[in-house]
Amino acid sequence: MEYVGFIISIFIGITLGVFGSGGSILAVPVLVYIFNIEPVLATLYSLFIVGSTSFIGSLNYFKNKLINFKIVLLFGIPSVIFVLISRKIVLPAIPERLFYIGHFLFSKNIAIMILFATLMIIASYCMIKKGIENMIPNAQLEKPNYILLISQGSFVGMLTGLIGAGGGFLIIPALILLMKVNIKEAIGTSLVIISLNSLIGFLSDAGQTEINWYFLFKFLFFSVLGIFIGMALSRKINNDKLKPYFGYFILTMGIVIIIKELF
Repeated sequence: MEYVGFIISIFIGITLGVFGSGGSILAVPVLVYIFNIEPVLATLYSLFIVGSTSFIGSLNYFKNKLINFKIVLLFGIPSVIFVLISRKIVLPAIPERLFYIGHFLFSKNIAIMILFATLMIIASYCMIKKGIENMIPNAQLEKPNYILLISQGSFVGMLTGLIGAGGGFLIIPALILLMKVNIKEAIGTSLVIISLNSLIGFLSDAGQTEINWYFLFKFLFFSVLGIFIGMALSRKINNDKLKPYFGYFILTMGIVIIIKELF
């Protein structure tokens, strides 16, 4: 079963390389259900894996000048602040036992996985619907909306801290619709923001938890292998044609997680 998990970790990298998002959507379920890591620790591991993989993937975009560092600062600073708030204040404040429904205990771990599954379903909708870059031909005349961008950054940061998700599926539409950047620049900038959020979130908690570094670097090796495959594929294939199929896969996984946790 462990080998299946490492094979899937390659696809985590591939999705980041092709779409600039989607990696953490796979990472947490793999860590929880295949490697039997409890959800809170899985979110921490996911931050390291997705953050490191995204950083390595962003280097190619940096070389090709496809990263907007002004946007990285505008989006990234509030995002990082809320990552730290969620990891240091919100997550520890959530009690292990939330409430009972009859004899069923709705625990903190179940809440995290249900929230994550909900995120997967929302992400699948974003992937299945018409490509976001085709939604903005008439929006190009509008000015960039910095206030909404900062607000979106804060929301993504809170989400990243709580469930270990990079939030690329939210970041890329925000950059395209609010800042009017092209899809390639949005992907490159998204990878930098994801790596910044994820790695700072990981470092904020790493000293308080026993980390299996051998496992993490082994997982990371396969994920990084995947992102190089994904970047190579992105130069040869139409991302919009693949995205709906991946969206249906994510939708199915989200529904399965909800059923598994509640029934």
